[in-house]
Amino acid sequence: MESREEQELRSLGVQLRIHEQNAENIQTNMNMINSIIADLSYASMALEGLEAEKENSEILVTVGGNSYIRAKLVSPDKVIVGMGAGVSVEKTLPEAKEILKKRLENLDKNRQMLQQQFAQVAQRMNDDRERFEGLLGKLREGKPAKDV
Repeated sequence: MESREEQELRSLGVQLRIHEQNAENIQTNMNMINSIIADLSYASMALEGLEAEKENSEILVTVGGNSYIRAKLVSPDKVIVGMGAGVSVEKTLPEAKEILKKRLENLDKNRQMLQQQFAQVAQRMNDDRERFEGLLGKLREGKPAKDV
C-alpha cells in the first residue's frame, strides 16, 4: 500500500507537469503577442513616414523577404486597415494611426497579464518542486516526511 508521502509525491509530480505545460502555453502566447506587436509597430512607423509624403511620391513598398517594389502614392491621406475576419476598411491616416495605437496598447496590456500569469505559475512550480524534493529526500532516507 502506498504511503501518504508517496501519494503526495505522485500528486506533486503530476502538478509539476501541469505547471510546466501552463508555463509553455503562456510563453507561446507571449511570443505570438510579441510578434504581433512588432508587426503593428512596423506598420505604425510606416504610417508615420507617410505623413511627410505627397500625392504621386515614389515610395518603396515591402513585399517580404527583405524585398521591395517601387510604387507611386495615389492617396497619402487614405489607408486601408484590416479590421479582422478578412474585413478591411478605408480610413484617414490619423484614424488608421489611432487604430494601430489602440491595438498596441491592448496587446501590451495582454502581454503584461501573461507575464504576471507566468510569474505566478513559476512561483507555484518552485513551491511544488521544493515540496517534491523534500518529500523525495525523506522517502529516500526511509523516514516519514513532515511538512516542509
